[in-house]
Amino acid sequence: MAGERRRRGGDGPRERPRERLRDRDPKLRQQQKTPRGSGRVRTVLVLTAAAAALALGLAAAVAEWNRWSEVSRLVTPHPAPPAVPPGSTGPLASPTYFWGTYRPHVYFGMKTRSPRSVVTGLMWLQHGGNLRHTSEQNNGVSRYGWLMHDGENFGVQEIRDEGLVLRTEFVKQPGGDHGGDWSWRVTVKMEGKGPTPLLSLFFYVATDGQGTLRPVLENGTRLAAVAGTAEELGDFTLTFLPPTGEGGEGHKYASYNFLAAGVPGLHRLTDLVRQSLRESSVFSPPSRPRRRYFGVSSTGGLPGETPRGQLLLHQVTLEPPAVVEVTLESGSAAGVRRGRLAGPALSAALAQHVATFEQRFEDTFGLGARGMSLSQRRFAQAALSEMLGGIGFFHGHSLLRSEHREQPVPGIESMLFTAVPSRSCFPRGFLWDEGFHLLLLSRWDPALARDILAHWLDLLNADGWIPREQILGDEARARVPPEFVLQHSETANPPTLLLALERLLPDAPLPYLRRIFPRLRAWFEWLNRTQAGPEPFTFRWRGRDTDLERFLNPKTLSSGLDDYPRASHPSAEERHLDLRCWMALGARVLAALAERLGEPLAHYRDMAVALSDNDLLDRLHWAPELGTFADFGNHSTAVALRWHRAAPVPGRPPPAPQLRREVREAPRPQFVGALGYVSLFPLLLQLLQVDSPRLPALLGSMRSEKQLWTPFGLRSLARDSPWYLRRNTEHDPPYWRGSIWVNINFLALRALQGYAQAAGPHQERAAELYRELRHNLVANVFRQYEATGFLWEHYRDSDGTGQGCHPFAGWSALVVLAMAEDY
Repeated sequence: MAGERRRRGGDGPRERPRERLRDRDPKLRQQQKTPRGSGRVRTVLVLTAAAAALALGLAAAVAEWNRWSEVSRLVTPHPAPPAVPPGSTGPLASPTYFWGTYRPHVYFGMKTRSPRSVVTGLMWLQHGGNLRHTSEQNNGVSRYGWLMHDGENFGVQEIRDEGLVLRTEFVKQPGGDHGGDWSWRVTVKMEGKGPTPLLSLFFYVATDGQGTLRPVLENGTRLAAVAGTAEELGDFTLTFLPPTGEGGEGHKYASYNFLAAGVPGLHRLTDLVRQSLRESSVFSPPSRPRRRYFGVSSTGGLPGETPRGQLLLHQVTLEPPAVVEVTLESGSAAGVRRGRLAGPALSAALAQHVATFEQRFEDTFGLGARGMSLSQRRFAQAALSEMLGGIGFFHGHSLLRSEHREQPVPGIESMLFTAVPSRSCFPRGFLWDEGFHLLLLSRWDPALARDILAHWLDLLNADGWIPREQILGDEARARVPPEFVLQHSETANPPTLLLALERLLPDAPLPYLRRIFPRLRAWFEWLNRTQAGPEPFTFRWRGRDTDLERFLNPKTLSSGLDDYPRASHPSAEERHLDLRCWMALGARVLAALAERLGEPLAHYRDMAVALSDNDLLDRLHWAPELGTFADFGNHSTAVALRWHRAAPVPGRPPPAPQLRREVREAPRPQFVGALGYVSLFPLLLQLLQVDSPRLPALLGSMRSEKQLWTPFGLRSLARDSPWYLRRNTEHDPPYWRGSIWVNINFLALRALQGYAQAAGPHQERAAELYRELRHNLVANVFRQYEATGFLWEHYRDSDGTGQGCHPFAGWSALVVLAMAEDY
């Protein structure tokens, strides 16, 4: 015990004499009191510091938890039941849409609606030219596009490549449990005079992580067939028939090569084939000169890259004209197959499908009954067909970034069935584009449109956000510049899917509407919460560019109108007119949907009423000094781009000059004077009452040639605007600053027809503008198609010339509905 007491600092009796002395001596008592008080202070200080440290630690922990929670929700699927029921896209539940031309980024190819689908495709090479595979623009292919495509069973496409004309056709044949059979026919011929080039056609089949392929060789050199098996395809056989002469008559001499290789990813197919080509093969037709050509060789490939799947490729080298057919036969359809779909049987099936398509097209759009010429009807068929032929099926992860975290994270593993804006430039899903696509698709095939809409809603995360651009899978990502891959969690996009839903709503089955309602509600509430403006019933697009020195006017990509002029200095005080109008549309549609389902609708109805209140709209967005509706924000009109040269650094080359923004007058809160598409939104979405005193001003601006009117359609920004056709940066030409865009012109036609049909003081004026605008828009888009073979992304306001991406059979294909006057 004594040892224990000593370790603890001594025992009681040794201290008692000092205690007694302290009690007798006042000085000692005072000395003793002071340390006791100091000890208390030190204790308090220590406890306070500990508490502060604990509070800071807790605050840091809470902040980290919030960041983690934000990122976790970012990549967590929404808890609502899926809008696309599990298993509903497979070969048994949906055989019609199982196989399709769901690879819009290639000139010709097919796959299934499976996450790791077996893919098939075509490449070609005019020897002395370039290998063709992926859809491109400005690469020498002067025209390409689907002439007929019904979205289900067949398609006919024509491609013109430096004198070569390729016609690609396919027909599907139902049967069995795995999506049935299909057949291809590729017809090649040369235009004009001159020596006939040697042409190689490359037909391939590839896997992407699942499935096996086995080559079936003929004479040890010709790949006659591929025997394969895959999870959703079961057993299948892909057969490459020998080529015939033009019209399918007679044998056609050809040389053959084949390639069997591992492929590190489908996005590397072109590179793999290109690297496998060797100029060591010889084309030796009887009684004709021998010619050397590039043939695939197994000694090529992509060394050092780990294979993820298989590639089997059949190369046919011949002199045009010729016809080559390929058939895929499902093993489970053997008992019901009436014979191979090739030769005369394929010709008969194609003829039947063409006749059915033409009759269905006329029954749907009635262009013949409207007196449209045959060439106009062919154009409209091609516009619809190019959209249908551009539908793709994608699988993978988006790359996302939260505003609370610097490092990007992979998003939810997703599948998306969607149309695309452009097979060459934008072969992937875009949220606000898709609503416009569905307006046309819903007229042609409502079930298809509903399926696509449901796929988009299944992209919703736990917060209710849908990334505006869907870059899913390696093939899609390979076509996107790195700076556009990342999707930011605060960035919205116009809810145009609700435009399509408004059209689909009356005839949509109730079980379908019940599945999509919780997701639509969550999406709309996310928009309402995250894009709210500075005061009630105002809204502001998030995600505007923040580099105030670089841009003449910081872009607003989230709005879909990119460089359309907004407040010169982005701030939290902005009020964006177009977004407010989109929210009014959304509230209206959700109220109608809730009413049909017997769900509570007061919230949406009241919001729709408030956002459609013309007096409130006037107070928030009518600019008396401008005589139009406008955005509001921190704005200066005295901005310009000027060349600046940085100070030279001794011993280094002089720096290149840079185009930077100068602000000559400080910004102040005011309405933004940028008359154009945004100014028209209360009219475009028909929020203005038929007797609105603001309608004459908007109709006048639309018809004024100094402002929005052209002989080719409505320009996006008034010609008398200071931003008209102005560059935004040195490398950023004008986009939504004067060009004519079909989607907004379509909304204008839709609105004008509505005002023309409603009794009111502006009815006659609206009807006159409607007739003129419809004629101008349709005539110009058709004229440009006849001249170039393409629909275009937008059209120059000075002469109507097509500009931007082509083919662009996304929203530019809405011209079909304008021709049919079907809004």
